[in-house]
Amino acid sequence: MGSNVLVNELFSQFQKSLDKEAERRESIRNISKEVDHLSREILTVLQVIHHDESGINAACLKARELFEKARLGYERLQAAVPSTDYYKYHDHWRIMTQRYSFLISLTIWLEMGILAAHETIADVLGISSVELKEGFHLDIEDYLVGLLMLCSELSRLAVNSVTHGDYSRPLQISRFVMELNAGFRLLSLKNDHLRKRFDALKYDVKKIEEVVYDLSIRGLLPKTQPESS
Repeated sequence: MGSNVLVNELFSQFQKSLDKEAERRESIRNISKEVDHLSREILTVLQVIHHDESGINAACLKARELFEKARLGYERLQAAVPSTDYYKYHDHWRIMTQRYSFLISLTIWLEMGILAAHETIADVLGISSVELKEGFHLDIEDYLVGLLMLCSELSRLAVNSVTHGDYSRPLQISRFVMELNAGFRLLSLKNDHLRKRFDALKYDVKKIEEVVYDLSIRGLLPKTQPESS
């Protein structure tokens, strides 16, 4: 009799723990869905770069507004995730965060033509840029996948820019992607997903090189201005 009572109490505690875990996962899942929906909205906004250059500035401003909303979502995620359990729940926001790394990188490149640092992207999302054993942060591999996604988007932009008569943009893209490619080659990549994304970079580089080469043989590359002495 006493043994049955002990077993019942024990498994009752197990059930409470399971219910609490299920509630937490559901909360994290729902927040992630909301924030992910915003990322898809931002992606749609930024697609203007492929067909209307005059709308790029407005698209970047709109993206910045939506990043602020996403930041609030990440604040809710941080509150929902125990500081010691970041990697336990990481799969719920991993792909979403990779997409945000890409979108923020793209926006900053469109605005200033520069690489968005790991710290910059973390700051936009309102999370830590430091790899922590405990606490919410921007995983370095998620940041790197975002940069590889950026290269793919820029290779597409290089092709579309030529279609719309912009022959300087492919050169700008070529220089930027070549520098990123050189940087990635310094890394010894262990993560299979990241490695596969990096393997795809050579095709993006090849596509951009073909665009620049075609412009070159057709004599359409913009003339560089000589430096004044």
